[in-house]
Parts: sequence; structure tokens; C-alpha cells
Amino acid sequence: MNCGRSVETVSKTANPGDFSLWSIAIPAFGPSLLFGIGEGAILPIIPLSAREMGSSLAGAALVVALIGIGSLVSNIPASIVTDKFGERRGMMGAAGLSLVALLLCVFSTNLGQFAAGVFLIGAAAAVFNLARQSYLTEAVPAFLRARAMSTLGGVGRIGLFAGPFIGALVIHLVGLSGAYWVAAVAMAAAGSLAWWLPDLVGDTTTGPKGPAPTIRSLVQAHRRVFLTVGIGVLLVSAVRSSRQVVVPLWADNLGLSPATTSLIYGLSGAIDMLVFYPAGRVMDKKGRSAVAVPSMVLMGIALLLTPLTNGAASLLLVALLIGFGNGIGSGLIMTLGADYAPRRGRPQFLGVWRFFSDIGGSGGPAVLAGLTAVATLSFGIAATGLLGLAAAAMLGYWIPRNNAAAH
Repeated sequence: MNCGRSVETVSKTANPGDFSLWSIAIPAFGPSLLFGIGEGAILPIIPLSAREMGSSLAGAALVVALIGIGSLVSNIPASIVTDKFGERRGMMGAAGLSLVALLLCVFSTNLGQFAAGVFLIGAAAAVFNLARQSYLTEAVPAFLRARAMSTLGGVGRIGLFAGPFIGALVIHLVGLSGAYWVAAVAMAAAGSLAWWLPDLVGDTTTGPKGPAPTIRSLVQAHRRVFLTVGIGVLLVSAVRSSRQVVVPLWADNLGLSPATTSLIYGLSGAIDMLVFYPAGRVMDKKGRSAVAVPSMVLMGIALLLTPLTNGAASLLLVALLIGFGNGIGSGLIMTLGADYAPRRGRPQFLGVWRFFSDIGGSGGPAVLAGLTAVATLSFGIAATGLLGLAAAAMLGYWIPRNNAAAH
């Protein structure tokens, strides 16, 4: 059955106090690092490739957006796939689909084929992200859950940070297609590591029996959670995605050079990566709201201060605050999803949870763009900051009042 693979198992129900994250560190977090490197290598290159194929600027932006659209529409199908084939096979399949999609991008002869490849990359990311989150939810005991999820988010961010530099080196050697080959190698390696991920062994002696719940029944059963904490998660995602365009846009508004803008953005990202594990430890020890509220308050205040900056130094300070606020929230959305997910129907629940998150991630920059178009950039950024404060208020109010017991 395992084709020569060394059979290992992980059970959340057996001796949880003896569990160590190091026991599954490489097979559990390694694929996420590699997947992040692959995504990071191609994200800056996709619009350039689209332009080479004759796309307009607006068309190139739309092609980039297809990654997010592919992920958004694939979250719920991904939950069905993961429930049917299991988390380990889900990650392996997602890596394989990414490899096919990347080859389609490399060998596409027209913009339509290239756009299809980009869309499939987003769909594969949905399957991969859901499967890895579902796996850790089951494999890791509750007292380590936030640290596991924050580490998962952190290594992914490290990959996204390193990917463009690795891609740039290969592009210098072989041309624009080099970024896609870097991603292809990283995805293939991610799938190979997922192959060695220990199998999950659930508790078969207790818990509900019968057919798996449907998406509809899960939404109805947990509608209060989705309409309270879920809306807060949507706002968190909107603020996080908007921050990625706020710093470059405001830097351009101030007349800063591209090199200065890149340096400020990079330093903000570096701060973001440095604080993920301590934040997870705080969530495990002090509760989820101990990180959720400060994260959104800091980001909200930093965004409100952004229109008041008038030069590179002041913008850098604000950008560092944004990075710190976002960094301490690493893994927050995944941790909350794991807390509320039922034991039976976990992948389907997490699929809906990620759907909420992706709606916010896609809608945040759109709201910023709309407000900027009808008013000013300053107004749009300030409004995004208010969304951050609203997210802090919602999560601070609802997290303690909902049953977030580990399953």
C-alpha cells in the first residue's frame, strides 16, 4: 500500500504531553517553506511574462489576480478532495498540479494558456494550504497548536521572502523562464517531502459515526462562529492584503525612488518574519485574543499614521510597525480555524474558513482602490486602518465568548 515508504503515524490522542514539534518539523514545515519559495519566485515575474505576451497593464494585473481567484474558488472543492484522499495525498497532489501549471506557463504560446496556468497555481495553493492546516490541526496537541500554526505561517513567509532572490539569480543566468523552473523544482521537492509526512491515526473508538457532514450542514451548525469570528477573520485578511500595496503606493506618492521603496518594503518584511514563533507561544500560553487584538490595533494605528508621513524615515518607522503587527499575527487565522473546526468534517469546515479569509484577502485591495478612486489615497489608507481597529474590536469581543475548545 505504501510502495516501500517507511510507515510512520502521528496520533493526537496518544500521549500528547510527549509530543514535540521537532518530530515532524522537516516533513510538516519543509513543504511549506519550499512552496513559499516557489510562489515567491514567480509572483514578481507573472506580470512581466503577461506583458511579454502582449497583455496591457490592466490585463497583466488581472492575470496576477488569477492566483487569488483560483485559490478563492477552489477552497471548498479543496476541502472535499482533502477529506476524500487525506492530507498527505492532498499536499502531494497539490504539488503535482503546481508542477503541471508551471510547465504550462513556461511552454504557453498565448496569453490564454498562460492565464490558465496561473489560475491552476492558485487552485493548487488552495489544496496545499488547506491540507497542511488540516494535518497540523489533527497531528499537533492543543497546547502546541498556536506555535505550530505560527511556525507554519512563518516558514511560508520566509519562503516568499527568499523566493524572489533565488528567482532573480536564475533569471540572470537563463532568462525570464528561470523563475518558473525555480518554482517547479521547489514544488517537486515540496511534494517529495510531503510523501514522507507521517500518516495520521485518528481516534476510532470515540467520536461521532456515520457519513461525513455536508458543507451546507456545517455552515448551518457553525453559522454563529462564521458570522462573528469569521467576519473578524475576513477583516484581518483585508487589512493584511491591503498593507502589501499601501507602502509602495504611499512611497510613490511621496516621490521616493524605487530602490528606497524596495528597501523600506523589504525591512518591513524582515521584521514580519522575526516574530512569528514568540507570537505563537503567547497565543498558546495567554490565549488567542492576547495576540489577535494587539496585532490588529498596531496595524490599524500604523495605517492611520501612514498618510501623516512625509519622507523615507517616517515611512520606514510606520512600515516597521506594520510589519511587526502583521508578524505577531502569523498563524492567527489558521489557529482560530483549527480551534473551531469540528473533529468530523474538519477539512470542509476549514475550506469554508479559508473561503472567508480569501474573500477578505481579495476584497481588501479592491476596497482601497475604490476609495482612492472616489476620494484620495490618504482617505483609502485611513479607511483601511479603521478596518484594522474594527477587526481588533470584533475579535476581542467574540473570541472569549465562543467555545474555542480544541477538538
